[in-house]
Amino acid sequence: MEYTVLICDDDEDILSALHIYLSQDGYKIIRAANGAEAVRAMAQEPVHLALLDIMMPEMDGIQAAVKIRETSNVPIIFLSAKSEDIDRILGLNMGGDDYITKPFNPVELLARVRAALRRYARLGGLYETPQAPDTYQTGGLVLDDRLKRVTVDGTEVTLTAIEYNILKLLMGDMERVFTSSQIYEAVWNEPAIYVSKTVSVHIRHIREKIEINPKEPRYLKVIYGLGYKVVKLT
Repeated sequence: MEYTVLICDDDEDILSALHIYLSQDGYKIIRAANGAEAVRAMAQEPVHLALLDIMMPEMDGIQAAVKIRETSNVPIIFLSAKSEDIDRILGLNMGGDDYITKPFNPVELLARVRAALRRYARLGGLYETPQAPDTYQTGGLVLDDRLKRVTVDGTEVTLTAIEYNILKLLMGDMERVFTSSQIYEAVWNEPAIYVSKTVSVHIRHIREKIEINPKEPRYLKVIYGLGYKVVKLT
């Protein structure tokens, strides 16, 4: 099987070097100069692994990874001139599978690409794409995405489009803590800048509609200093 690798970097010299190393190893290459181009490329044809630079104009690698993770579970390896632990952790928390610091050793780069593709293939990712469920449920809270309908203990509640999409995001990955920035970028589809208040207002409105007592929520919890999550109840 021929694997397709997306390479994304705003430095043309690095992009060309990556192209040479990977194509010589037998991979089909798709090139992108920024995160927005990478996201568009991923939507246009099958890609088995993405190499994303972190610091790029228009849309950086972190933002691109968040968008890619909405529809794809392909391995993502970040490239960055930064080597601090906090940058590595941020990249991995945003959906990355691995992290390589520039300047990189070509032999190490190829080894990590091969390892990531082996793991992906072993888990079945190259052969099937998980389908999102139509219905999400926790306790008495049910979101039917086919009907675009939310009910609590059998009673329908009316949400705005933004509120619905926030709740769907949180219910689609229950128990995961989403930061305000992650929620904003996923729902508003634009970079998050000073968005904490915007997201918190919508979270409050959702709680008022789905919780019996919004001040003591059962479903939608605030994890102080970190973000928000929906609790998985039986």
